[in-house]
This record gives sequence, structure tokens and C-alpha cells, in this order.
Amino acid sequence: MDAPALSVVVPSVNGFDDLSLTLAALERQRTDVALEVLVVDRLGPALREQVRARFPLVTLLEVSADATIPAMRALAFRAATAPSVAVIEDHVIVPDGWAKALLAAQTPSTPVVAGAVENAATDRLVDWAAYLCEYSHCTPPIPAGPAEWLTGNNVVYPREILERYRSVVESGGWENRLHDALKADGVPLTCRPEIVVGHKMHYTFGLYMSQRYLYSRSYAGARAQGAGFAKRMAMGAASLALPPVLFWRTVSRIRAKGRHLGELARSLPLIAMFVVAWAAGEAVGYVAGPGDSLSKVR
Repeated sequence: MDAPALSVVVPSVNGFDDLSLTLAALERQRTDVALEVLVVDRLGPALREQVRARFPLVTLLEVSADATIPAMRALAFRAATAPSVAVIEDHVIVPDGWAKALLAAQTPSTPVVAGAVENAATDRLVDWAAYLCEYSHCTPPIPAGPAEWLTGNNVVYPREILERYRSVVESGGWENRLHDALKADGVPLTCRPEIVVGHKMHYTFGLYMSQRYLYSRSYAGARAQGAGFAKRMAMGAASLALPPVLFWRTVSRIRAKGRHLGELARSLPLIAMFVVAWAAGEAVGYVAGPGDSLSKVR
């Protein structure tokens, strides 16, 4: 087998039904690119046996059930052997030619590249509402070129950059911490919106409410780390004003894009409740810290 040109990191946190679709799409990339697929699994032996039987070319990395997604990614970065390392999720479907397009977009002047994220779970309103709430900022169309922010589930890095910033990667935070460190050091971030993946995650109302809360609590708890009591209380209190801001931001972004307007209109009551869970998570995270929220994020 040729030495891999691209390592693809996939944290496994949702189950084989989702993961199998992701891995099948990645297998089709092998016609274009020598691929190393690294699945980091916290779900246990039964899923791993299914992966080994169906996808024998996949490299499985085993972690405990309470491992966080940032820690799972960091483990895979250490294990990756290709010069370029991409990150997706176990419910992301990549189109044919995706790996080749990512590598073509990487140049010495554009080392870190990310694309857009489109909804691929289109049959149920709750899935549309969750997608619009979470991905309004990276729903196509989005601006191409130099970027201040990149998505973490359709992105590629040079492996040498990940090694250089290993202390940041392994500090336990989400990708925004790495991206902020890169920007601070003058490493450019580039958006290529034509490189689109499908987000195919199925939710119940309760599941997304809890996941939005847990993610927000983990994010806010990490952001407030080391802050004094008074500052944390002030940040928590300020979070209570977030629901209308988050709601308007989501609605205005989607309206400006001119797409998914019907789905947006039907999703408004759900989005209104989701942003309350979002704000509640931030408030608790700022005041009480992240707790074990990060290990429960899917």
C-alpha cells in the first residue's frame, strides 16, 4: 500500500449506524488519494468488531467511555502518519473527490483549510432546527479566502503544524483554541466553501437540548478557567441575555443566505428553545465550571 497522503480523524461517539455511512463515504476517496482513516472509539468492543469486519483498512484507536472528543482528536493526531491530517465527525458524509480537493487547497500560503457544512438529515424538522441553530455560520454560501473562523469537522492541517502546536492540541479544548493560537502566530486560516460535507445527525428534541447545553457549558467553563469569582459571576449573569441575541443571529444569517427559508420558518419555535439551552449552558459553565460536560458531548 502506498504511504498515505492524507490521514482522516474520526471520533466515534454516536454508534455504528452513523459511523458506517461516514466510513463508506471515506472508502470511496481511496480511488483518488492514498488514505489513512483513524477511528478513535469510546463506545466499546461491539462497535469495534463491526468496524473491523466491514472496514478492514481502518485504523482503530481505543479510548475509555469518558474520553472527550478533543482528547480523542489529540490521540489520533499523534498516531497520524500522513503529511496532511483532516478532521470530520462520525455523522459527516464526505462527497466523492473530497480528499483530493482538500489536498489541492493546501499550499504553503494556505496550510490550514476548511470548507462548508450542509445539512444531510433533511426528513425531520428537529434535525433541521438543530442544524440551523448550530451551523448557520458555515451553511453555504460563505465567503472564500482568508478567515477568522473555521469549522472543526471539515478541516485539514499539515501534520507538522499539529506537532508544533501539540501543547495547545492536548490542552483539552475545542478546535477554536488551536485556531486562535495559529492566528496569533500569523498562520493563515483559509475557507474554501466549495469543499462541502453533509452533516447527517439525527436528534430528538431532548437529545439536542441536552447536547446544546453540554457543549455550551464545556465551552464557557474552559473560557472562564482561572477567572476570579466576581468575573465568573458577571460572565454567567451576562449569559442570561444571550437567547434573543443567539436567536436573531441565527435567523439573520440564514435569511441573508437566501436558502432554507422554509425550513427556518418551521424551525423557529424549536430554535427559540435551543438557544435557551445554549445560554443556560454558558451561564452554568461560567459560574460552576465545565463539570463533566465535555465527556458527554457527542
